[in-house]
Amino acid sequence: MDLSLSVDAILTGPIALIAPDVLSAIGKVPTAGPVRVGWLGLEGDAQADLVHHGGHDKAVHLFPRDHYPWWREALDDHPLLGAVGAFGENLATRGAIETTLCLGDRFTLGTALLEISQGRQPCFKLNHRFGRKDALALAMESGRTGAYLRVIREGEIRAGDAMTRVAQPHPDWPVSRVFDLLIGSGHRADPAGVAALARMPVLSATWRVRAEKLAR
Repeated sequence: MDLSLSVDAILTGPIALIAPDVLSAIGKVPTAGPVRVGWLGLEGDAQADLVHHGGHDKAVHLFPRDHYPWWREALDDHPLLGAVGAFGENLATRGAIETTLCLGDRFTLGTALLEISQGRQPCFKLNHRFGRKDALALAMESGRTGAYLRVIREGEIRAGDAMTRVAQPHPDWPVSRVFDLLIGSGHRADPAGVAALARMPVLSATWRVRAEKLAR
């Protein structure tokens, strides 16, 4: 269970136009000093599409900086990948990826307590973000999309704080497996796994509904 992530940056951002008629808050930038984390996310952060982003289950988006070298190669060293925040993440971390981060993992960060609720399911706005038609497809195929966390205890966090795992109730359910079953094509080979996810309260409500539909 022992795991401690380095938090290189805490990022927030406003809603902005990223393409004609396309609003998004994906353009997040590092904050200085402590940031308050409430039930719905970071103080000063925003989401343009509250149907698919934000809420209790998706209050905080974590993206591993460990993926950046892969993405730089895949996206021809895109300028956005020269700094943190390329994927609209709130937490830019190092030390673990989706294969070692598990559903229900709880982490202390500053005075806050966070819990992994699902993987991140990227949308078409990723293509607009990078100005390419294949960014979304690459994210879906690779599963290098990060994870969402809900807030179990509100608090204050800052870049440089250690993000320490304090509970791992579901070590057999890494985010990568959950993503493959519910977003990829893994449900065809593992219907029992999908049915199990549909019964797991720790899984976000929207992904639990998806699991229930796939299980049927």
